[in-house]
Amino acid sequence: MASWTTKDIPDLSGKLAIVTGATGGLGLETALRLAQAGGEVILAGRNADKGRTAEALVRGQCANATARFEMVDLASLASIAAFADRILTAGRPIDILVNNAGVMALAKRETTADGFERQFGTNYLSHFALTARLLPLLSVAKARVVQLSSIAHRNGTIRLDDLNYEAGYKPWPVYSQSKLAMLMFALELGRRSDAHGWGLTSVAAHPGVATTDLMANGPGAGGGIMAWISGMAVNVIGQPVAQGALPQVMAAAMPDVSGGRYFGPQGFQELKGVPGPAKIEPQALNAAVAAKLWAASETLTGVTFG
Repeated sequence: MASWTTKDIPDLSGKLAIVTGATGGLGLETALRLAQAGGEVILAGRNADKGRTAEALVRGQCANATARFEMVDLASLASIAAFADRILTAGRPIDILVNNAGVMALAKRETTADGFERQFGTNYLSHFALTARLLPLLSVAKARVVQLSSIAHRNGTIRLDDLNYEAGYKPWPVYSQSKLAMLMFALELGRRSDAHGWGLTSVAAHPGVATTDLMANGPGAGGGIMAWISGMAVNVIGQPVAQGALPQVMAAAMPDVSGGRYFGPQGFQELKGVPGPAKIEPQALNAAVAAKLWAASETLTGVTFG
């Protein structure tokens, strides 16, 4: 595959894209690239001040951009429902959904408004619920749906007996589970779309190691030696956010993508580099576990597809 860049994004005029976590980092970069290609973009996030700043940035860098901020707190099922209701009421078919928002390796166990462990709840369950609620508009448009996973999925295990890590919380295993869940969600969503005729193209992507606020707000939070080590590690082995966003932009916009694809950097260990096909670890391909995770997710969120 030839090196893929933002110049390869097709004309997205007339298409509507929603990007979660689009007020900074990978999400903002992804929203900007889709807007520059002519897409109408909804910047979904929980911070109104950051949202207005992000909206101004997109419009400032792309004079003809159609972009707007919409409030949604992905740590709250009620906020997700309210956001989805607004979008459904507007009735505009959704061509692209990029489930990008997330938190990383929180030092101590925290919970969402609904009592879920915060990483699993924000990174995965929120996007499960959001995608289910938006399904009517996604299906009408035969949408491209992108889940943001991570190289951390390689070490992930779906702990079906304790998905919320009420016992034995450890930051990185919990993060890895959430990102494995996202990849498995992408694959299972594709299987169910094919079975039920939803018409979705369900794919996933990961950024390698990118210089975003995730590290600073997770393992680097609180300052001290961990913050220094985290910052140094990202600077040494990582890549700028604009490069890190390319795999998910590619997943969202490259023409003729088939369902079940996974995109990431092509350099050593997929840490950085030009975007292309990424490796899916065997545990992510376990359809039996994916079906059990799906059922558990419906029970936890109270939201079903179809």
